[in-house]
Amino acid sequence: MRFALLLLCLFAFAFRPDKPAYRLYGSKLKATTYAKLLHDAAEADVVLFGELHNNPICHWLELQLTKDLEAAKKGSLVLGAEMFETDNQTALTNFIDGRTTDKELAAQARLWPNFDTDYKPIANFAREHKIPFIATNIPRRYASLVARNGLTALDTLPSEAKRQIAPLPLVVDLTLPGYKAMLDMMGSGSGHDSKSAQNNPHGSNNDSAANFARAQAIKDATMAYFIRQNLNPGQTLLHFNGDYHSKNFEGIVWYLRQQQPGNPSRPLTILTISSVEIPDPDHPSADNQNLADFVLAIPSDMTKTY
Repeated sequence: MRFALLLLCLFAFAFRPDKPAYRLYGSKLKATTYAKLLHDAAEADVVLFGELHNNPICHWLELQLTKDLEAAKKGSLVLGAEMFETDNQTALTNFIDGRTTDKELAAQARLWPNFDTDYKPIANFAREHKIPFIATNIPRRYASLVARNGLTALDTLPSEAKRQIAPLPLVVDLTLPGYKAMLDMMGSGSGHDSKSAQNNPHGSNNDSAANFARAQAIKDATMAYFIRQNLNPGQTLLHFNGDYHSKNFEGIVWYLRQQQPGNPSRPLTILTISSVEIPDPDHPSADNQNLADFVLAIPSDMTKTY
């Protein structure tokens, strides 16, 4: 009998009754539900889904949220994504409107390598339901230009190119925690710090760490700008972006707030989702607090899409 009880105890500790693929929490890590997320997302003007690019749970939940928001908003849903660059908008729109095939989209746009597995299901759903899909990210060649030469390099671009990025001149606050962390990581031992970088807002060829952060900022600003440009009253714009671009209510969120028109009658309602991989989704650690309005906790051993 004692041996049988021992085996039963070992079995109980070795095997959990449930193995959830994810858990949802509020900003203070109080457990919540998908129903709550859907309700709040439907009430928001902008929903920023901060994903982990190679995580299948993120992509699956993005698709589910897209489907359920379309049902809830009844034709007032707009999609946007970091994964499409602004100069590929025509190619994306032609596909969503049914004028081109998926093969033509691949030939005409710079699709991410994981498009077929991770983003094509959302694009196909948008195509089926005629949901507007906005390419929001800066063309990568211009972000790379900033990373190499600083923001002043954008001043030399022709007018057509400038229409594909956030309006210039761009204000970049490198003292914001996200950008400062990037400076600290890349500029360690190089003589750079956030204060000196802030005093030299445009950067130079020798300011590689700060220019890398500025390249991140021009991405955030451009995504925020095209979100705003394509959002009408009563709509919800669901935007997919890497978690770093919106976690801690920075990045895109900060630029959306900065681009708020003077004395608006109603400020934008912005909802953020931050995705984290942790050993035990049932027990998130304190450092996962305040990342977003909703924290999507996923087992760290979850399989990857690439």
